Amino acid sequence: MTWPLKEISSNTAVASDSVKVTALICALNEVDSLPHVLTKLPTWVDEVLLVDGHSTDGTVEIAKKIRPDMKILCQPGRGKGDALKYGVRQASGDIIITLDADGANNPDDMPKFVEPLLNGYDVAKGSRLVYGRPTDMRRHRWVGNKILVLTINLLYGTRFTDICSGYNAFWKKAFLCLDLANDSFQMEQEMLVRATKAGLKIVEIPHRAESRIGGKSKVSSVRQGFIDWVTVIVGRFKR
Repeated sequence: MTWPLKEISSNTAVASDSVKVTALICALNEVDSLPHVLTKLPTWVDEVLLVDGHSTDGTVEIAKKIRPDMKILCQPGRGKGDALKYGVRQASGDIIITLDADGANNPDDMPKFVEPLLNGYDVAKGSRLVYGRPTDMRRHRWVGNKILVLTINLLYGTRFTDICSGYNAFWKKAFLCLDLANDSFQMEQEMLVRATKAGLKIVEIPHRAESRIGGKSKVSSVRQGFIDWVTVIVGRFKR
């Protein structure tokens, strides 16, 4: 597909002739919400890749029905980090955009993530908190996010506003160079820590967090928040 560099909108081209974009979605029992995500993906995406984490509710079947052209992979291991790493390795795109399968990330925002990568950035990191606390985010999660942000900014000299959004974009080659180890949710924090230490160019992209459409969250926010916090601190002192 031929994509002019400067024409950026939800319905037009977003890259140069030689750049391909993969939309990567990791799902586990998201049969209620995944259809909403798939039907809103822009037409300029070269590859739609779903990594399924052994769903038992018909997630894969509904995905095949809605997007028969998409590539569907069965996750070999467990955990969101494992699914993301596997998906990136299997993706054909030069640029990878990751979206949550629960409908919290609006695909209409995708051009905002691609544009900075085409203009010199390595990673475009989503931030839900620029607009304040999302309506469906409980107060303890809001406070936990603030603590995480304060910790990473103090330790690494950064100015992030959110490090837990699953809405991100990056060059595949940059991601692979980070050699990420974590297989669970904290891999996203590990990615940000290693990218910062490696001197990669990172930009935050504000986006509004939509409410989960269906299904249930697969993570305990308190337990995972503590693990994320430890990941950020330990990462500061690891090579």
